[in-house]
Amino acid sequence: MTVGNDDFYLDLLFYSRPLRRLIAVELKLGKFKPAHKGQMELYLKWLDRYERRDGEESPIGLILCTETSREQVELLEMHQGGIVVAEYWTALPPKAELQARIQEIYRAARERVARREITASDGEDS
Repeated sequence: MTVGNDDFYLDLLFYSRPLRRLIAVELKLGKFKPAHKGQMELYLKWLDRYERRDGEESPIGLILCTETSREQVELLEMHQGGIVVAEYWTALPPKAELQARIQEIYRAARERVARREITASDGEDS
C-alpha cells in the first residue's frame, strides 16, 4: 500500500465469502502496543477506499500478538472500528499453565459479559 510517498506492507489479506469482506491480518512479535491500532486503522481505510468492491462490507482487521492487554484493548474500543486483537502462542505451555490461562480467559470473558449486562440494564432503567 502506498500512502503519499510511504509504502506499507500488510502481513496477510483474506476475503471471506460468507462475510463478503476483506480481512486484514497483522502478525506482531511481542506485546500488543496501542500504536498497532493506528497502523491497522490506516490499512482498513486504505482497503476500504481502494480495494473494496460494490456489494462488499467494510474490511475488518485482526491483530495477532504474542501477548495482549485486555484492559488496553477495551479502553481503545477497537471493536468499534472493526478491529480485533488476539493472542497467539508459538508453542503450547505445560498442561497446568494452559489450564490456568484458559480459566483466566473464561473468567475475564464472564466479567465483560456481566459488565455489558449491567450497563444495558442501567440504560433501560433511565
